[in-house]
Amino acid sequence: MTTKHPGLIENPTFRRDKLWEIDRAAETGIYDIRGGGAKRKVPHFDDLLFLGASVSRYPLEGYREKCATDVVLGTRFAKNPIHLDIPVTIAGMSFGALNANAKEALGRGANKMGTSTTTGDGGMTPEERGHSKTLVYQYLPSRYGMNPDDLRKADAIEVVLGQGAKPGGGGMLLGQKITDRVAKMRTLPKGVDQRSACRHPDWTGPDDLAVKITEIREITDWKVPIYIKVGATRTYYDVKLAVKAGADVIVVDGMQGGTAATQDVFIEHVGIPTLACIPLAVKALQEMGMHRKVQLIVSGGITNGADVAKCMALGADAVAIGTAAMVALGDNHPKFEKGFNELNSSYGYYDDWHEGRDPAGISTQDPELAAGMDPELGGRRLANYLQCMVLEAQTIARACGKNHLHNLEPEDLVALTVEAAAMARVPLAGTSWIPGQDKY
Repeated sequence: MTTKHPGLIENPTFRRDKLWEIDRAAETGIYDIRGGGAKRKVPHFDDLLFLGASVSRYPLEGYREKCATDVVLGTRFAKNPIHLDIPVTIAGMSFGALNANAKEALGRGANKMGTSTTTGDGGMTPEERGHSKTLVYQYLPSRYGMNPDDLRKADAIEVVLGQGAKPGGGGMLLGQKITDRVAKMRTLPKGVDQRSACRHPDWTGPDDLAVKITEIREITDWKVPIYIKVGATRTYYDVKLAVKAGADVIVVDGMQGGTAATQDVFIEHVGIPTLACIPLAVKALQEMGMHRKVQLIVSGGITNGADVAKCMALGADAVAIGTAAMVALGDNHPKFEKGFNELNSSYGYYDDWHEGRDPAGISTQDPELAAGMDPELGGRRLANYLQCMVLEAQTIARACGKNHLHNLEPEDLVALTVEAAAMARVPLAGTSWIPGQDKY
């Protein structure tokens, strides 16, 4: 064991992780690919605090007074808007990145709590459709598994223009995860690495997007809501254009959102934090007179009920979770430490889901590993987690005197740092100062 010399000072520009990456690049000549989300520290929900009620505000009694959590999505044009019991939904994670048992578990857990799941890239599986009362079908640039019959089976369509972990970039699925079944669903050769396109092949701008939305509505007889999902970058303009194109729901995914696999340089250096994108999206909707008429779903690094409540307070209608849902199913659990060690990783650090050797049996297509994923147990764990998140969010809302999560508002929040105050457009704690507000 080496002991750090007290006189040694690490260079902040050439930190040891940077030196390791230079060595790795020099050895291989290719960029690093990994899963998960950004590991750099950026302003996030932990930098915000709620102002609970005391004298100037009257709190609600938790045992006697209700705090509602329901949400309706797709009220603008859809004949059949989605009614959810809770505002926490399951984000898109593909069959391919995850196996059929994991997709079934997501459906089971979401059903228990009255919320929706999302297919992700790669098409709709019978396991997911069969166990998800409310299923959102993702329509991605790759068109993998896409067909009109499945579009009609869905309860909503999510047109994906970008993802928070890699806005402007396409997804990856390495050959070891492209089994016979995955290859058949995606019309791909078995065992060959796949990279999804970064843009849709049949439109080049917002005017074309409006035409595509109309085509999808015609296929689905105008019954189901149409979501537009964007990675958080130029959020203000993207939201306005998506609304103009005819979206019922906008999904904004911040840079803390996870991914199955992409370049590390994308994950760490492209996009903006989730905290920064919410006020931009809300401002765009408000200026168009469409806030609450076109619903806003926020995703990217949401971990607990406080995060949910803060999204609601900043103006979101619902949130979506992906990485947290995987962890709830049992991924990155301490009991798999031996398996993580065999992969040169450890509990809480594993992010090489794209390699298909996940010891938890969730992000793998290996039959032996996947058999270790119990969809019933995973579904119960996910439902417990969702229930806990909602109870936490309700507790905070009642403390602020609100009888519905949607009644939370920006003035219920303060920020701990200047950066968070500027991004969230709320005062720095103990002051009335919102940095840059006059330029907002």
